[in-house]
Amino acid sequence: MSESATGAAGRDEIWIEKYRPETLADVVGHENIVGRLESYVAQNDLPHLLFSGPAGVGKTTSSMAIAREVYGDDWRENFLELNASDERGIDVVRDRIKDFARTSFGGYDYRIIFLDEADALTSDAQSALRRTMEQFANNTRFILSCNYSSQIIDPIQSRCAVFRFGPLAEEAVGEYIRRVAENEGIEVTDDGVDALVYAADGDMRKALNGLQAAATMEGAVDDEAVYGITATARPEEIEAMVERALDGDFTAARAKLDDLLTDAGLGGGDVIDQLHRSAWDFDLDDAATVRLLERVGETDYRITQGANERLQLEALLAALALEAE
Repeated sequence: MSESATGAAGRDEIWIEKYRPETLADVVGHENIVGRLESYVAQNDLPHLLFSGPAGVGKTTSSMAIAREVYGDDWRENFLELNASDERGIDVVRDRIKDFARTSFGGYDYRIIFLDEADALTSDAQSALRRTMEQFANNTRFILSCNYSSQIIDPIQSRCAVFRFGPLAEEAVGEYIRRVAENEGIEVTDDGVDALVYAADGDMRKALNGLQAAATMEGAVDDEAVYGITATARPEEIEAMVERALDGDFTAARAKLDDLLTDAGLGGGDVIDQLHRSAWDFDLDDAATVRLLERVGETDYRITQGANERLQLEALLAALALEAE
């Protein structure tokens, strides 16, 4: 995220936009990727690009930064942003993308089309996109963004320089949170920063949204405020629930689960996500951790198929408790 996007503009702004980097040099956490992208821009030799990775790690930000550096103040007129999850059919490729690619561009070698969530395009739309990339290769550059590059057909991947964005490091997220808090005049404790980093799980947007929401409460932003506002369970609460199940005490484990779902307001998917993230951090032996992950994977699959969340989570705890007997 940005190292230079500062200035008091009021807390009514959305911070994920207020602090969005405007240049590639401002993007933190992906130094190797940024270096290669800067060399493309400096040489005015931009290929088609494919950015893959989880949400909130800088894919869209890097694309917009490239446009700003290539076109300056004219970047909006020469940069078309589309979301493929909303407009995923072949007609979008045939109409909107082709119309933009055909139009004139004043004084620039090419225009940029940014297609977000490109893995949501249908196979027919991707095939049409491949042909469009060939047809307008002389005056158009495509930047495709996706969560899973495996969902992009090989003919498109082979036409792009592929960059894989991983989750942002905890140090990068924590440092940026402190910088934003200082700029906004917010007191944030070390425990509060650690809680925001944990809740974000490498997603800078989630970290900034959590900070902005917690900052509306009275007093310093501490871990209690963060966990409450982000509907995230403390790691020790998840650990206590699992340890009770592994000790064979299903009743106590079920009571902890009820606290998480009812009092903390977590959803079944949130519990599964935190279980998976924290499994190797628990004070469990390898065999217990393997059993836990096996059950977590099975439960996650059943929930995604539409099964009752509470019932499946209780079944997970029951299975762990039975194995302990």
